Amino acid sequence: MSVTKAVIPAAGLGTRFLPATKATPKEMLPVVDKPAIQYVVEEAVEAKLDDILLVTGRNKRALEDHFDRAYELEEALTDKGDVERLAAVRHSADLATVHYVRQGDPLGLGHAVLCAAQHVGNEAFAVLLGDDLIDPRDPLLSLMIDAREARGGSVLALMEVPREQIHLYGCVAVEPTDSDDLVRVTDLVEKPSVEEAPSSFAVIGRYVLDPSIFQAIRETQPGRGGEIQLTDALRKVAVAPADEGGGVHGVIFRGRRYDTGDRLDYLKAVVRLALERDDLGPPLREWLTEHLAATQ
Repeated sequence: MSVTKAVIPAAGLGTRFLPATKATPKEMLPVVDKPAIQYVVEEAVEAKLDDILLVTGRNKRALEDHFDRAYELEEALTDKGDVERLAAVRHSADLATVHYVRQGDPLGLGHAVLCAAQHVGNEAFAVLLGDDLIDPRDPLLSLMIDAREARGGSVLALMEVPREQIHLYGCVAVEPTDSDDLVRVTDLVEKPSVEEAPSSFAVIGRYVLDPSIFQAIRETQPGRGGEIQLTDALRKVAVAPADEGGGVHGVIFRGRRYDTGDRLDYLKAVVRLALERDDLGPPLREWLTEHLAATQ
């Protein structure tokens, strides 16, 4: 069965961006002129996933408003004849069928994914984390769906990172396959020390999961901080029989990724994406060059 559903966890408090996120969801912070969450939904739609579930929490109403119609604003733009901005406003509402469910307690990524069980049912589905923005020129999610359809089981997005940074990520032990960019995952460790890390391959925020993951999450005990880690559930799935939805593969991503997980990386992402644009890139590059020369 083709993958058609995407789950986007968006219930986090965004504490690293306080006070900006006191009343505004972190997912709605602008990356140039679109909120971060819109980039993620657009990526899912580009991979032909048009049934989107946002797992939200309290104070996240702005997410629902963003993907809904704004009739008063549209009418004002129509009266002004502002066709370009009118199209941009309508675009987010027309992207996909977007559903919402609340994660009542902040019990970790595994628990957030489990909140999607009723909506997903017995189908494979994608999970996209909002801290990672993937350049639309690099069709990572489509490659992962292809790998799932060819190999079964679940598929993770992996990126090789400097060894000294591996403690910031989930890490995997892998075995090669007959494809250079596809490996079989034999074990997973959540944020290991450099000495304990089985490789330099980090799990980044894209997953295509077999529905058997839901039972694995239910059987997973809470870890540090009382959170249920998706990594722990995936360890169980990795060794489960193939006829029970088991097996985990990893697609090695070598493309362009923009991290918005903390303030410095967020600023880098805004600048990098702005520089890529025809309307903003040339004047911004000129100003940056002048500014850096003046401050040295």
